[in-house]
Order: sequence, then C-alpha cells, then structure tokens
Amino acid sequence: MNSYHNKYGFERHCWAEIDLDALRDNFAYVRQVAGGPVCAVVKADAYGHGAVAVARALHQAGAASFAVSCLSEARHLRRHGVTLPIIVLGYTDPRFARDLAHQGITQAVFSPEYAAALSAAAAEAGVSVACHLKVDTGMGRLGFGVRGDFDRALAQLKACYGLPGLSITGVFQHFAAADSDDAGDIAFTEAQQALFERTLQALRQAGCPTGVVHSANSAAQLRHPEWRGSMTRAGIVLYGLDPSPEVRFPALKPVMSLKTVVTHLNRLHPGESVSYGRTYTADRERLTATVAVGYADGYPRRLSGSDAGGVMLVRGCPAPVLGRVCMDQTVLDVTDVPGVAMGDEVTVFGPAGAAAGADTADTIAQKTGTINYEVVCGISRRVPRIYLQGGALVEIWNDLEEG
Repeated sequence: MNSYHNKYGFERHCWAEIDLDALRDNFAYVRQVAGGPVCAVVKADAYGHGAVAVARALHQAGAASFAVSCLSEARHLRRHGVTLPIIVLGYTDPRFARDLAHQGITQAVFSPEYAAALSAAAAEAGVSVACHLKVDTGMGRLGFGVRGDFDRALAQLKACYGLPGLSITGVFQHFAAADSDDAGDIAFTEAQQALFERTLQALRQAGCPTGVVHSANSAAQLRHPEWRGSMTRAGIVLYGLDPSPEVRFPALKPVMSLKTVVTHLNRLHPGESVSYGRTYTADRERLTATVAVGYADGYPRRLSGSDAGGVMLVRGCPAPVLGRVCMDQTVLDVTDVPGVAMGDEVTVFGPAGAAAGADTADTIAQKTGTINYEVVCGISRRVPRIYLQGGALVEIWNDLEEG
C-alpha cells in the first residue's frame, strides 16, 4: 500500500497514477532529438493525463507553447494559471473572437469561409485574433487544400493576410501517415512535406510572412528532425507511448498507470459461473477477486474474459479477467496469486505489468482493436489523477471532488 493514500485522505478505489518524472524525461528526449522548441499537445485533457498538472510540469520543463482542440480546453488552462501561448488546432465558434483575443489564444484558420467569419466577428468586437493558417497537404480533414488546385488555395491563403481583425502569426500542416513504415506511406509523407515547403516558399515570395512554422507531429519530429520548422508538436510521445506499433522509440517511458483494489474474494466451485450472462463457468475450484474498475472508468468491456481478455497485476502476478467486465467492477482469477487479500493494490495497466505478462496501454489497444491513444484518453472523469514526483505524491486532481 502506498503511504500517500492515508497521508492525504485519498480513497483507494480506482485511480490513475501520473509519473511526472517520466513526463519530463520524455519531454527532454523529444526536445533533444527535435533540436528546437516544442509545442506540447495537451488536448483531450492531456490525452487523459490531466491537462492542468501536465501543462504546469511541462512549462517548468521548457515547453514553448501548448496545443488544444477547442476553446474550452484553452480557457480551462488559462483559468488555472497557464500563461504560455496556446493554439486551438480545431474549430472555435467565430462569435467567440473576443474571448480568443482577450485571453491571448491563437486560433487555427483552415478555410476562406472560416477566415471570413472569424474576421467579421473580430472586427465587430474591435479585437485582433492571432491566427495560424492550416494547410491541407494530404490529411483531408481541415485546411486550405493545396493538394488539389494549388494556385486557388494559395490565393485563398494570401487573402487571409488582408482580412481585418486577423493577425497571421504562423502556418502549419499535419501528417496523415508519418507513423507508418509502409513504403507508400513514407513516400506520401515526404510528398506532404515537399508540398508544405512549396506553399511556404510561395507565401514568402508573395510578401506574406509565415511566422511560426510547424509541421512535425510526434512521429515526424523523431523520425525527421530536419522538418522541425520553427517548432514541433509533441503529443502521444510525451506520455511515453509510441505513435504506432510500427514506429517505436525505446527511450520513452509510459506516464500513466491505472490502478484499483481487491474488494472481495470468492471461492468458485466447479460448475459455478461469474458475472453477467454467465459467460464463464468454473471447470475446477478457483479463487476469484472482485476489483473496483469497470467500463465506466474507461476499462474496455471488450476485455471481458477470453483468450484475448484483460490481464491485471496482483502482488506481482498476472490475473486474467473472468466473465464480463461490468460498469463498475471486474472479476479476476487469482487462484495462482499467493497471499492475495482484500485491499490489495491492483495494476489495471501500466509499465509495471509488462514483464509479468499483465496489460499495458499497448496490449489493451491490441486486444481491443484500437490504438494506445484511445486507451489513455478513455479513462473517465470519475477516476482521480494522482501525480507523483520522485515516487512521492505532489497533487491530486479529482473531478468529483472539485467545487
């Protein structure tokens, strides 16, 4: 049992431990490889790790700026004292131009229609909104589409510089397949970068300053540091997870461990079943442990007991899931776990489980047919985040206790 639970009056139920030392080490590694300023991507509550505490730690570590997905995420950081530059990578309702300007938040501009709407709102409010132009070189999601009609898209980009209420301070793009080793994907990524550089050159030749240029995401900045531009954007790698199964960086240290406790032990006799639907029936006597984690906490129901079911870590031993994962509880097979007792700490996933054959974010992603991003982003708000530094607790963030 970790001593901080009693010291801080923290209830042992289900919680996520966030290793700030690992976070800072990952940031230092990225900055060293990239060789320049790093914008830390803290959207989606810092990929489930808690945006405020992560932003504070990365500010201290030397982050140049932060990137979020929406205005609400940016305002959340500002309310909690984050002063570094923030860029919204996605859509903001143009009617909130005043908020963007007054809170010093940079907005991505990705189409002539959006540029015109944001300009009109900013002019009406009497403010100037800092903007980064988003260039679509092949992602096909947001951006001025230079991959199609280049001259038309370039004209649209240049027109943004003359719009009232907009201050163009940067230009960026996003790669579609920089995390792939497929030869076709590698060629596509290189073509994206070449097209982006062509766009930048054309803007500069037209007298349009490009300001802060950022092109490389997590995978690209570590594979192609020469593409760093004015800065790079680091996302999943900050949290110690690889961008894809194909592209791995052994120096990264996973930051999150999801934990819970044994709440009940039960002796299961042959012929007795477990959990909803009676999908597991004991073939021999087994000892089971009920643990306080379920799909409402972000533990995927697809990890219900099977050959590809979940495996947690109990007293250093792997403990497979039996039967269906429930909303708030899951049953484990602890027959082979010596000395197991009510109140024992359980690692649901995390780096500690890898050597023992228990789950990590990567193995859960593989078993459930998704990516490690979704695993950590999916940890729900009701799960407190416990921040550790040097093995000691430095902060607790519990949404259910706030306010």
